[in-house]
Amino acid sequence: MTSSHGARRPTIADVAAAASVSRTTVSHALNGIGKVDPRTRERVKKIAAELGYRPNLRAQRLRRGQAKAIALASSMPFAVAGGPSRLGFYMEVAAAAAERALVHGYALVLIPPVQSGSALYSVDIDGAIVVEPEADDAAVAQLRERGLPYVALGRPTAPDDDAPYVDLHGGRVVELLLDHLRDQGARSPALVVGAGTRHSAIDARTAHERIAAAYGWAPIVATAPEDGGEQAGYDRCAELLAEHPGVDALCVLVDAFAVGAVRALRDAGRRIPDDVMVVTRYDGLRARTCEPPLTAVDLGLGRAAADAVELLLARLGARPGTGAAAGPEETGATETAPAESGGEAPAAAPRLVLRASSLRRPPGPGDRTPRS
Repeated sequence: MTSSHGARRPTIADVAAAASVSRTTVSHALNGIGKVDPRTRERVKKIAAELGYRPNLRAQRLRRGQAKAIALASSMPFAVAGGPSRLGFYMEVAAAAAERALVHGYALVLIPPVQSGSALYSVDIDGAIVVEPEADDAAVAQLRERGLPYVALGRPTAPDDDAPYVDLHGGRVVELLLDHLRDQGARSPALVVGAGTRHSAIDARTAHERIAAAYGWAPIVATAPEDGGEQAGYDRCAELLAEHPGVDALCVLVDAFAVGAVRALRDAGRRIPDDVMVVTRYDGLRARTCEPPLTAVDLGLGRAAADAVELLLARLGARPGTGAAAGPEETGATETAPAESGGEAPAAAPRLVLRASSLRRPPGPGDRTPRS
């Protein structure tokens, strides 16, 4: 069957006439609602496809009171979340989230870093994913004021925030990095984190304190402001080397800081990894293109972002077979702990990616295989 309507866009009335059914039946058949005989439903779908009919999405949204759009938001500045190329952590999350949202018929709206102002007040959305919210996160505050549901990518740290979240395993990531440094001979490693309340910094401090006590290390911790980017990492690591000249390894959680730390080490005449080893959290563009390339962690961000979309759509009641989430919910380990609201999906466990910045000896049988 071919359309006889020339350049005119086929309407629901055209489909109804061709299928000899009512417009209501066409609407129910194409939207998977109502009581329509399965054979009729398939016939209507086939005719609609042959005619080239496309539903009026704007009209559907107006009728349902839905934007069919979700936002990806964070208070994390581009200086650490994206970098000069804007191809960092935030954009990797955005690409995976957009792909999964579209599968369910939702568009993803990418919100620039929310520091203050009205970034989330002017967009028409049904809900949002907030990336690594701080305890007093500006994005969360705006979403709450609008009464919009949200989920977090990374554990929320505000005491009263019970939003569902996908765990990025901040403590486990630091354990992987510090255990690797010890295996490579480190005896006086330092931890460098962002000066904020994101779960990654809080979990890193806790894990570092525990591991330092277990190994008999001095608990050396330094912080740098996120909005300072690479230069902040350079400045703080230069100070750290002057304060603690015996430091033989740097676990720099923010990759922008890690690139700055490499420059600081060179300017101080320290060889990498012979004098000081360097590792970072996120296996992104900075880690791979740094010289030397940085040992980092594959956080499984693609899977984590997709899981966050599924959690949000479950809260919106938009995912088939699910309802709105009823309470705190966590997803993200090789195993998934029970949660009140159910509907969890395990995310990929973090994996160490070994590179030249931390390899003083060839990897042994117990080490992870280097991956480029």
